[in-house]
Amino acid sequence: MVIALGGNAIIPSGQEGTYEQQLAITRATMDQIARLAAAGDEVVLSHGNGPVVGNIVLRCDAGLAIHGIPPMPMFVCGADSQGGLGYMLQQCLQNALRRHGLDRPVASVVSQVRVDPSDKAFAKPTKPIGPFYTEEEAGRVRDEFGWSVVEDAGRGWRRVVPSPLPCEVVEWPAIKALLDAGVLVIAAGGGGVPVVRREDGDLEGVDAVIDKDRASDLLGRLVEADLLVIVTQVEKVCAGYGTPDEEPLDVLPADRAAALLAAGEFPAGSMGPKIEAALSFLEGGGSEVIITTPELILDAVNGTRGTRIVPA
Repeated sequence: MVIALGGNAIIPSGQEGTYEQQLAITRATMDQIARLAAAGDEVVLSHGNGPVVGNIVLRCDAGLAIHGIPPMPMFVCGADSQGGLGYMLQQCLQNALRRHGLDRPVASVVSQVRVDPSDKAFAKPTKPIGPFYTEEEAGRVRDEFGWSVVEDAGRGWRRVVPSPLPCEVVEWPAIKALLDAGVLVIAAGGGGVPVVRREDGDLEGVDAVIDKDRASDLLGRLVEADLLVIVTQVEKVCAGYGTPDEEPLDVLPADRAAALLAAGEFPAGSMGPKIEAALSFLEGGGSEVIITTPELILDAVNGTRGTRIVPA
């Protein structure tokens, strides 16, 4: 199975996002992953970096303003987030495996994900990153930095950046080799470092953030996973979310999911990419997709919580 941890699942809204807060959530989550490994499941972990990469960019800006340190391109900040979050996930999983008496190696792979330079996403940024702003603060950072800033699902205003579709996980043969050798792998963190292939064949980074659910879907299909688990801040997918007619969905057939998506039930900045990734994974041969929260992963995999998206 591929388990895709949302960046906002590692740093829930309402928390500062300190290392200690991230670590507490990650420890509890990795204990569940260790239990899955103990039951014989083969697991690949991926993770988002929505708040984190934006914060790294802000630190670069602060370093320039205070110390004159040159800021790094966003794709380098994305690679930095893979290293920091991958380290935390890897260590917490290693410790959890040891507590459960399992001797399994864990490895994080800094993953490049190729995108199409002509992807229309580069002309229309949609991916939220970084902290939430009030409307007044959003106007100020938009004017000062030239950022694209939008209102994010009623939670505040955030910067948005291009989110092109993933075409290739460059390191997937190495990831598959590690899996075949019995390694629990963390890969495609933050959706992967976005790169394009130049005419001469060389790879080159581009400023964007790839949606981690779409990258996880692609990775799952490449390694022939049966199950994709998308971990976010809500226990279940809901039709009519936030309305008096809200309907939590225990089982969601793919055809109904596609119809709800087409009807605009799932916003592009939140549940929309998750449903798109789920449908793509099922179309590519996957058996099932689960959507749930970090603390319910084990229960959801066992069929008692969360939303199960299944073939029509």
